[in-house]
Amino acid sequence: MELNENARIDTSQVDDRRGSGGGGGVGGIPIPIGGGRGGIVGIVIAVLVALVGGGFGLNAATNGGGEQGDNTSLEQKCSADDALQQLDCRNTLYVNSIQAYWRTALPQAFGEQYRATDTVFFSQAVNTACGQADSGVGPFYCPADAQVYIDLTFYRVLAEQLGAEGEFAQPYVLAHEYGHHVQNLLGTNEQVRRQQQRDPDNANALSVKLELQADCYAGAWARNATGTADESGQKIFKSISEQDIAQAIDTAEKIGDDAISERANRPVNPEEFTHGSSEQRREWFTKGYETGDPKSCDTFSGAA
Repeated sequence: MELNENARIDTSQVDDRRGSGGGGGVGGIPIPIGGGRGGIVGIVIAVLVALVGGGFGLNAATNGGGEQGDNTSLEQKCSADDALQQLDCRNTLYVNSIQAYWRTALPQAFGEQYRATDTVFFSQAVNTACGQADSGVGPFYCPADAQVYIDLTFYRVLAEQLGAEGEFAQPYVLAHEYGHHVQNLLGTNEQVRRQQQRDPDNANALSVKLELQADCYAGAWARNATGTADESGQKIFKSISEQDIAQAIDTAEKIGDDAISERANRPVNPEEFTHGSSEQRREWFTKGYETGDPKSCDTFSGAA
């Protein structure tokens, strides 16, 4: 993967709240990753509470959104010559690419206009319209305020605890969360929430379909990422290699429900899956990548 050093990093697409926010609780649609205070076992339990008991966090929307951060230092850092050497600036550029893709792809594929949203960088804990969350939740999307949330130290957990060390794991994670934003814009999240309320025994299976679709959307972005550009027309990526795609697939496999359970020395029970097995996550990311078409990501018609 090679980023274009001439691409402008648009920090207006990030809300930098690092050093602010409140702790506790879980909300949104997290990727089930260990780390923070919860650890791998704790986060699996937390995800089950958030996705099954909490209905994607939508019923916690009375808490209100978090405060706006101060992007001044981020803007200065990402305007410097060494911006691409900085983790937060690179991730901001990944966000720019993902949203540039969906601005074109969403109307082409689904006839809907894309509405951009912020990625919130936070440290340790954050307040959202889905409730309060801490870093142990991992990256997540909150449908109630339509924002992506991530503590960037998560990537260290991803590499050191789960062995997903490749650089391309980072944009894959963000593209997965923006897949949930696309689902929110298309009404998929709300449809699934209503189905879960009508059929609570099938709630986990519906959650898996939602997550696998987000993986597929991430794959579709990855196929088209080298075609994305900043506002001036400068390409964001110079190249993405097959090795980069292999890193994304490796990450998808390492965060499968079965892989998480095995690493935590817990029994593997497919009925408890909320995000899909390693094989399913690999399969659907790959399908999105090979087709490059988000319309191919229908995980809801038949078995996912």
